[in-house]
Amino acid sequence: QVQLVESGGGLVQAGDSLRLSCAASGRTFSAFAVGWFRQAPGKEREFVAAISRNGDRSNSLASVKGRFIISRDNAKNTVSLQMNSLTLEDTAVYYCAAKETVYSNNYYVAKSSYDYWGQGTQVTVSS
Repeated sequence: QVQLVESGGGLVQAGDSLRLSCAASGRTFSAFAVGWFRQAPGKEREFVAAISRNGDRSNSLASVKGRFIISRDNAKNTVSLQMNSLTLEDTAVYYCAAKETVYSNNYYVAKSSYDYWGQGTQVTVSS
């Protein structure tokens, strides 16, 4: 299996940027596709962004397209989520998740697709 630890969350003002990081250990990181999800109080955990094993393909939630960028560095066993132009609606706990797959160019947007989850990092955007 693989262990995932998120970091980089914090309290920021609307319009600011944050870069979240997901550090992986345990199994060969390049064997996993990775996704970012978020959950606000009282709401369902929702898809934010996902990236394939080799980083060649990715996708993101429509409301964050053009603002959030997902990337990975397999040599460092990390996946990042660069978040720009943050709004109040981006406030949530952000989780990274990993799915072991043999497909190098596939990404996954469904929560049920993922095998492993981190503990989350809080992002709070204030006015």
